[in-house]
Amino acid sequence: MEKGNMAVEQHLRRRVHVIDDDDAVRRAVAMLLRSAGMDAETYPSGAAFLDALPVSGCADTGCILTDVRMPGLDGLELLRRLKALGVQAPVVIMTAHGDIATAVQAMKAGAADFVEKPFDDSALLDTIEAACGRSELPGAAGAASESASRIAELSAREREVLELLMTGKQNKEVARKLGLSPRTIELHRARMLAKLGVGSLAEAVRLAVQAGLGSPAEDRTPEAG
Repeated sequence: MEKGNMAVEQHLRRRVHVIDDDDAVRRAVAMLLRSAGMDAETYPSGAAFLDALPVSGCADTGCILTDVRMPGLDGLELLRRLKALGVQAPVVIMTAHGDIATAVQAMKAGAADFVEKPFDDSALLDTIEAACGRSELPGAAGAASESASRIAELSAREREVLELLMTGKQNKEVARKLGLSPRTIELHRARMLAKLGVGSLAEAVRLAVQAGLGSPAEDRTPEAG
């Protein structure tokens, strides 16, 4: 390989900081990242990672992958600390499967994305690459505008269902809140995903947060379904 190509390859190599209080998870994720050609550094807690940050604010931090539920400094508080320190590195949060409300909180606190445990290896790698790619763009205005345009295609009811699902409610709870049948909510949910061009609620949540959606829908009066 020529020296020029080697330099480019080294420049493009991702550095990922893995933060999780579960030693087995840290080892498994680090092994996966390294097998994909990324550099992986691991930390048993958010405090340990903060202690390792250089005084400069960690300009060359890379990408941060952190669990959200950890003793002491959890993932959400870590996000707030990093923002206060001016760290610009993209942060990907690992949440429990179905913990949509926490994922929304994390993204509103500044996370670039989230991945649900247990995660598929390829999905995790794709999420990290996408987060790093977005951080290298001049700004997020374009993505926000595109997401807002897609959200605008939803009907008032579909948007309402999405907002309630973003609070962590299940289909049956949304149905009770809106005075509709669970089957009707399932239909609204399916149409909402189809209009947004996504295959899961998690993907819809990403678009919604980018578009600025997610204000509480708790106090709304049910409309006709």
